[in-house]
Amino acid sequence: MIELRKVTKIYRTGGERVYGVRDISLTVAKGEFLVVVGPSGCGKSTLLNLIGGIDLPTEGKVVVDGEVISDLDEGALTKFRRHKVGFVFQFFNLISSLTALENVELSLQLRGLKGSEARKEALRCLDWLGLSELKDRFPSELSGGEQQRVAIARALAKRPSILLADEPTGNLDSKSGQRVISALYHSAKNLGTTTILVTHDLLLTRVAERIIRLKDGQIAGDEPNAERVLPEELG
Repeated sequence: MIELRKVTKIYRTGGERVYGVRDISLTVAKGEFLVVVGPSGCGKSTLLNLIGGIDLPTEGKVVVDGEVISDLDEGALTKFRRHKVGFVFQFFNLISSLTALENVELSLQLRGLKGSEARKEALRCLDWLGLSELKDRFPSELSGGEQQRVAIARALAKRPSILLADEPTGNLDSKSGQRVISALYHSAKNLGTTTILVTHDLLLTRVAERIIRLKDGQIAGDEPNAERVLPEELG
């Protein structure tokens, strides 16, 4: 379970105080598939960074599985991110000099898996996302949708309890976007991963179990998605 308890994040730019998020209280159940929406600059990415331990709150507490991660030192936060959190970013962040397989393997090696064990698990993750035949290709040889699925495989390879994705379909055409949505949804459900996605993509909101709406750094709406559909039902 993830809990944000009256969380505020203030950045200082040019001597001015700028609120990333303000007085947010939020609970996310284990295994939930949640989408966060709102206009640019409303605090969506800040919210992800706070949950993932990339940023620390100025006020309030961030609690994951009973542990107050906002009180951890940098070493403990690094361990938390390495073992519990998978990140998927809009711009893929794949290492250009590594193949698809090697990009996924690297994530596993950081978790402590080595040699044939890491390779076997990386191959399994790529196969899961329909990428087995592309395992030896470099990022420059892959389409945007294929690169994003490699990024998802890399994030899920370490079996994180939390998956955080920031605009995962933002640079993709509609067909590639639907494949990525399907990969995110089914991979997360198969693993029981708590999944939180930031997006402007209306297709992603259609498959969300719950939708959080942010405005000016605060929660303006929080409701279950009564009309949600499976990725296969997207038109």
